[in-house]
Amino acid sequence: MSARTARTRLLAAAALTVATLTLTACNSAEGARNEGDSAGSSSASSSSASASDSSPTASGGTSTGAGQVGGAADQASKDSTGGTGTTGTTGSSGTTGSTGASGSTGSTGSKGSNDSASDSGSDFGAVFTPCSPTSTRTTATEVSRPLNHVLLTVTNTGSKNCNLVGYPAVRFGEAQSVPPAIEDSKPQAVVTLAPGESGYASVLLSAADGSGSDGYTAKTLEVYFNSQSTSAARPSLPTKGVYVDSSITVSYWQSDMGDALSW
Repeated sequence: MSARTARTRLLAAAALTVATLTLTACNSAEGARNEGDSAGSSSASSSSASASDSSPTASGGTSTGAGQVGGAADQASKDSTGGTGTTGTTGSSGTTGSTGASGSTGSTGSKGSNDSASDSGSDFGAVFTPCSPTSTRTTATEVSRPLNHVLLTVTNTGSKNCNLVGYPAVRFGEAQSVPPAIEDSKPQAVVTLAPGESGYASVLLSAADGSGSDGYTAKTLEVYFNSQSTSAARPSLPTKGVYVDSSITVSYWQSDMGDALSW
């Protein structure tokens, strides 16, 4: 064999060796890649599995959250029902509102009003027992002093106290109006008559100086003990009658004759 042939074979052997080495290296790298891929896959699988494992947990958490929301809704529903119950209780408190109505026994305040009304109405016998013609005797006496006056005297003939309230409403003859009262003659207190006692009022019939008008002679007299009375006493007048004109006025009831005639 020639040297050229030997060289050729040597080169071929070297080339084969290189090819073998290259192939080995490639296989080795591919193996490394495969291992890496496998590890990566394995890691990815693990991650996936972890994610899967945590996913059920998250899912379970979400589910639990939903359960909580559902529970809250149920609770809200119960609260709402409880709220209705509370409204019912408020309804019951409405009964307490009735106690408020009881506080409207502030109508006791109304009663207070009634008391006030009674006090103010005392001028008309709302608090006091008024004297009436059936339990009294009434006289009308013409007096010389003061001039042109008639003295009214009311005596209690009953068995209980009675009261002369305000001033008398008198009607001489066919007169259509009640003469005014002299306000300055109003006493400090209502006149109370025990059985047998008398009260007095005076009537100015006409002006002493003749300044009155529309004069006439009256022969009858009706005496209502106050402006609210519905029945009248009818005392006798002098046979000749009495002269009355537009100056006619009356005093309030007095417990003393002298006080009545001072007006």
